[in-house]
Amino acid sequence: MIHSFGWSDALQRAFEPFAVRGLVPGRIAVQQRGLFILVTDLGELTSQISGRLAHEAPSGGYPAVGDWVAAAARPGEMAATIQAVLPRRTAFVRKAAHSLATEQVVAANVDVAFLVASLNADFNARRLERYLATAWQSGARPVVVLTKSDLAADAPGAVAAAEGLAFGAPVLAVSAVTGEGMQALAAQLKPGETAVLVGSSGVGKSTLVNALAGEARMATAAIREDDAHGRHTTSHRELVLLASGALVLDTPGMRELGLIDAEAGLSATFEDVEALAQACRFADCGHGDEPGCAVRQALEEGRLDPGRWTSFRKLKRELAFQERKEDRQAREAHRRRWIAAGKEGRARMKAKTRDL
Repeated sequence: MIHSFGWSDALQRAFEPFAVRGLVPGRIAVQQRGLFILVTDLGELTSQISGRLAHEAPSGGYPAVGDWVAAAARPGEMAATIQAVLPRRTAFVRKAAHSLATEQVVAANVDVAFLVASLNADFNARRLERYLATAWQSGARPVVVLTKSDLAADAPGAVAAAEGLAFGAPVLAVSAVTGEGMQALAAQLKPGETAVLVGSSGVGKSTLVNALAGEARMATAAIREDDAHGRHTTSHRELVLLASGALVLDTPGMRELGLIDAEAGLSATFEDVEALAQACRFADCGHGDEPGCAVRQALEEGRLDPGRWTSFRKLKRELAFQERKEDRQAREAHRRRWIAAGKEGRARMKAKTRDL
């Protein structure tokens, strides 16, 4: 069963230390709050993480949908306890909501990231740039999917706008209602590969999963007519095995996508801006009043969109702030460890003195 979900020789080798402990391999197919459903050769097992893993897992180290894990199975109960997470090939990561530093793994071991936006009113270039940066950083190949093309006033124009941002990522306009573009979308899914759908609420991610699966696997709801915004119809993350042998992972709508450790992804997303910056006369050009500034010249000549330049600088500042924050937290954690070690040492010295 696990071979249908992507089990490989490389994973088998990585799992060997856990096999000798009597653990079983499984892939997380459903994640909902503190519960997970594992696909294993014993069947689907309802699982929780062990107390040790919960305590020792680093930021971003908690199990996520798509992860391969080592679990202690209780076959008679169709349950298991997740003891460890196997190394990830790829990970779509964002800064956790309501946190300045903690990262959240949205999906693990995915090959394709479908970045979904709706053409009815949802398309936002600045948001798409964030998604592209995160996707490129993840190691998965991004595909921009513009849904509800049957409702769009100018679908070709929106596709052209998205292609101007995507730099190498395919851009597909699709409609699950008319079937437009669905064949091209399905062609992006290869047997044995895993795709994740990410985007805001109401853009049609669950509808796409149902269309690709040929059946109603995920709940859907109509968008609000007054503002074209959607409701959260998917409240959990779920991995769906398609008849083609490909796997699709649906995720809840994201209200925000904070970048974290995404310098390489940002450079890939803003390849045009990076190239202009490298063409400046001075390597440390601040892109202000310096002579020979290629960025300022491109802005003045209309070759660089001011909104795109503003977005690039904003995301750069966001990542820089995040890095400074993490450095401060690391220093504080180091200081607390030294304080704790000092207290422990003094306590041992006092104990020895009393024994004498």
